[in-house]
Amino acid sequence: MALATNENLPPNVIKQLAKELKNLDETPPEGIKVAVNDDDFSTIFADIEGPAGTPYENGIFRMKLLLSRDFPHTPPKGYFLTKIFHPNIATNGEICVNTLKKDWNPSLGLRHVLLVVRCLLIEPFPESALNEQAGKLLLENYDEYARHARLYTGIHALKSKPKSKTGAISESTTALNVDQANTTVLNIDQKNAVSSAAVSSTPLSTSTATTKGGVISQDQTVVGGPATGMVGGSVAVQKKEAGGVAKVQADKKKMDARKKSLKRL
Repeated sequence: MALATNENLPPNVIKQLAKELKNLDETPPEGIKVAVNDDDFSTIFADIEGPAGTPYENGIFRMKLLLSRDFPHTPPKGYFLTKIFHPNIATNGEICVNTLKKDWNPSLGLRHVLLVVRCLLIEPFPESALNEQAGKLLLENYDEYARHARLYTGIHALKSKPKSKTGAISESTTALNVDQANTTVLNIDQKNAVSSAAVSSTPLSTSTATTKGGVISQDQTVVGGPATGMVGGSVAVQKKEAGGVAKVQADKKKMDARKKSLKRL
C-alpha cells in the first residue's frame, strides 16, 4: 500500500495508518469492510453489516471517519452516510459515542473505533440521544422504535447477500444420490450372486433308469441350453460302446465255432 502524501497528516501518522489499514484489509473485523483512498488517509470509509437480531439486520450501512491533523491526539469524527433511524445517530449522520469524545485515547486504533460503532447498532444509548424521536421511542415503545428502524433499513440501506446453505444442501443431496446408487449396485450384485449360486447348484442333467424286458434303458432330462450338446454326445458314446460290445460278442461266437470245426477235423 502506497503512503499518502496528504498535507493534513504528519508522515509518522500516515505510516501508522498504513499499517492499520493493511491489517484491517487482511483480517477485517466481523461485519465490517474498510475502504480508503491510498492518496488520502484523512477520510476512512467503512461498510457495516446490520447485526443479526436487530432492526438493522440484512442492511449494509456506509459510514466515514474524518481524521484531523492532530490525530491520534484528537479523536476522529464519525458520520453515517446511509440514513438510519438510531438514537445515537443524528439526522445529518453524525455519530455520538463516548469513545469518539470524552473516552478517547490516542492508543485506540481504527479497529476499536469501528467495532464500537457497530456495537451501537446492537445496544443503543438513548440517554445520550442525538435523534430525540428514536431515543424516546426506544425507551417508551420498543416495538414502534424497531418498526421505524426496519423501515429505514429497508428503504435506505444496501441489501446484504443472505448467507445461503444451498451448496451444503447440494453436497448432501449428491452424497445421498451416490449412496443410493451404491446401494442399487450392491442389490444388483447380490441378485447376480444368488442367481449364480442357483444355477451352479442345479444339476445339468438327471437320468432315470427303467427296465423293459430285461433291457436297461435310460431317459435323460436336460437342464439348461448349454448342456444339451454334452448330454447328446453322452448318449451317442453310450450307443457306440453298446455296438462295440455286441460286435465283440459276435466275433467271439465265430471263433468258438471255428475251434469246434477244427477239433472235428
